[in-house]
Amino acid sequence: MKGANVSLNLTQQSKQLAPTTTDPLYVVVEGPIGVGKTTLVHRLKERMDARLLLEIVEENPFLAKFYADPKRYAFQTQLFFLMSRFRQQKQLKSKGQVDYLSDYHLLKDRIFAELTLEAEELKLYESVYQSLATCTRKPDVLIYLHADETALINRIQKRARPFERDFDRRYLARLSERYMHHFSGYQETPLLKLNTTKIDYVSNEQPVDAIYKEVKRLASNRRAGYQIQECISSNFS
Repeated sequence: MKGANVSLNLTQQSKQLAPTTTDPLYVVVEGPIGVGKTTLVHRLKERMDARLLLEIVEENPFLAKFYADPKRYAFQTQLFFLMSRFRQQKQLKSKGQVDYLSDYHLLKDRIFAELTLEAEELKLYESVYQSLATCTRKPDVLIYLHADETALINRIQKRARPFERDFDRRYLARLSERYMHHFSGYQETPLLKLNTTKIDYVSNEQPVDAIYKEVKRLASNRRAGYQIQECISSNFS
């Protein structure tokens, strides 16, 4: 919504601790399908001298088959995504003072897996995931985007990916619920929760400026030693 007021709130609580790290900034945007992750990453890139780490979607040879027959192709689809994302994550281990912006985090793979895999498949998947997850870097700030179902469906239809043409609304609703459940108690990294249903950060600069300012503040607070509970913010509800 153009011209909408932006109000970001952070609850201050415990006392400050010792500084944690001086590594380059790593900011991740997460959320369900169609919520606007990649769009926000590109808008933030205009304000940060950062390298992009974007999710590989169309290159997954099993994805179209998964949408046609989820039960049969869920495991292959998730395993391809997991390995692809892990290979990308290794870029974060490279030396050099360069910030990163990403439109996904490895944890999303687990969220999708819990939703789509059978019990025995999930058990095997979990063993692989746990081995890889310990080798990945946690983001300095994770931005969790959510929106109502109508907004998500409209955005999915607008981008017109062939394999999303007959997108299952029930699957989307379950995925959104899974994301909401996961982030309701998330305290692994600084977190910014945003309801993007009525936010226009495609053509409106003001929300992007406000989001960027809050990301910097959360990262600075955490690096200054504030406890994780003090580095969780939400707005646009």
